[in-house]
Amino acid sequence: MTVAGAATGSNLRAAGNGRAVAALLLGLLATATMPLAILATRYSGAYELLHAGFAIPAAVALGVVAIGLASSALRHDDMRLGRAGGRRVARLGRALGVLGISLGATSAVALAVYGILTYLGER
Repeated sequence: MTVAGAATGSNLRAAGNGRAVAALLLGLLATATMPLAILATRYSGAYELLHAGFAIPAAVALGVVAIGLASSALRHDDMRLGRAGGRRVARLGRALGVLGISLGATSAVALAVYGILTYLGER
């Protein structure tokens, strides 16, 4: 007999691996960093689109930390013989971390191409 709204065993196990949850949250932040920076420049009168480039290192750093935490969470679950839980959450955090790094790298390439084209256009 269960109480309505009570946590199930799988939810308790995923919450027991805090590294997996942290990896997911940092992966979400890494993925959202560049779109939010670009959106902020759109609605700000003081900043231009090029200023969103300052968020590139933050997106990459958050992605790297998310991947590290996800690896740590998976290793922790392996050491506990699968009883720590959170494998799916850790994998999702790792995937979002990779996506955040990819968005940061794509933004860096776009910024570099813009800089080269601007330089060549002024010559």
